[in-house]
Amino acid sequence: MAQAKISSKASEGAPPQQQQQQQQQPPSAAQLRGRFYRSTSMADRSSRLLENLDQLELRVEAFRDAASAMEQEKETLLEMIHNIQNSQDMRHISEGEREELNLTANRLMGRTLTVEVSVETIRNAQQQESLLHATRMIDEIVNKLLDDLEDAKIRLMSLYGACTSDVPAGPIDQKFQSVVIGCAIEDQKKIKRRLETLLRNLENSEKSITLLEHQKSSLRQPCNTKQD
Repeated sequence: MAQAKISSKASEGAPPQQQQQQQQQPPSAAQLRGRFYRSTSMADRSSRLLENLDQLELRVEAFRDAASAMEQEKETLLEMIHNIQNSQDMRHISEGEREELNLTANRLMGRTLTVEVSVETIRNAQQQESLLHATRMIDEIVNKLLDDLEDAKIRLMSLYGACTSDVPAGPIDQKFQSVVIGCAIEDQKKIKRRLETLLRNLENSEKSITLLEHQKSSLRQPCNTKQD
């Protein structure tokens, strides 16, 4: 305690110029090393955190892709079950067998529907409006399927041609193409998948109608009998 008082008194008794020099002394080497170590440590932590976030971003995208694949698988399963129930083979078996197969198909469809998978797409206002516009254009054609099946197929093919990078087999709906371009990338893929599903269903319907017409025609033809 006595030494501290003496030191304090000595400092107080020093000339003002000496006191100012003591206050303006540069930091010691130990102090500089401490600051450098702290700065390096902060940079390392920041780098490690950024690296972890980069790895997590890859996992998040992989997770979303897996969920989207599950969405597509659910749609595919439901479509396949529906096609089996409405196939021509189902019409050419006994009523008891058909009833039993339909029960199995309904059970599978019910179990498939219990799986809920939803991947939300982040959209801005313009993308949201484009999606609604594209959906309305498709729905308009779907609602008129029964009125003119062939015309609906041609119009759907023109919409599908606007969504694919391949050379289309027919004309392209330029208006629909400009609308789809304004949609989010994930929505563009979903629109294309929906059109593919609709065209497949139309093709299956046409095959069923053709086969049914062929069977009716065969029944209407008179039997030729040979007379001796």
